[in-house]
Order: sequence, then structure tokens, then C-alpha cells
Amino acid sequence: MLNIKVLGPGCAKCYSLERTAAAALEAMLNENPDLEATLEHIEDMLEIERYPVLFTPALVVNEKVVCAGRVPKKEEVIAWYREALNHSA
Repeated sequence: MLNIKVLGPGCAKCYSLERTAAAALEAMLNENPDLEATLEHIEDMLEIERYPVLFTPALVVNEKVVCAGRVPKKEEVIAWYREALNHSA
């Protein structure tokens, strides 16, 4: 199970990260159609402040902040998804 959250108030970089996270998830689902996953974009600053991030956008996978302050490449995101799945198994 992957629980993916994009943290950001709604700027262009936040939406770019959301697109990258969704594309990476789509690639993972192509490999494993039975994969259960959720993807949400959190724009509420009070909710974002619950996570240890100084800069947005940020990517949270299974409640672990994996990236903040930049938009990573799709391949990086896929690697983080795989790592999260390996730790939950």
C-alpha cells in the first residue's frame, strides 16, 4: 500500500510535483496492477505544518517526507515508492 501526499499551497511547482508523482504512480501500476495506492494534494497550511518541511513542494510517502523544496525526476519518485513498498512488506 502506498499513501502518497503532495504538500504545497498551490503554486506551479506544487502542481508539477503532483503531475510527477501521478506519472510515477501510473508507471508502478503498469508493473503491478494490484498495487493499492492513494494520492492526494494537501494545500491547507495547517495540515502541511504537521510535517517536518521547511520548503514546499514536498512529497510524503507512507507518512515519511522523501523530498522537499524541489521537483524530483519521475525515476527518483519511482525509487522512493519501491523503497516504501519494500519497507512495508
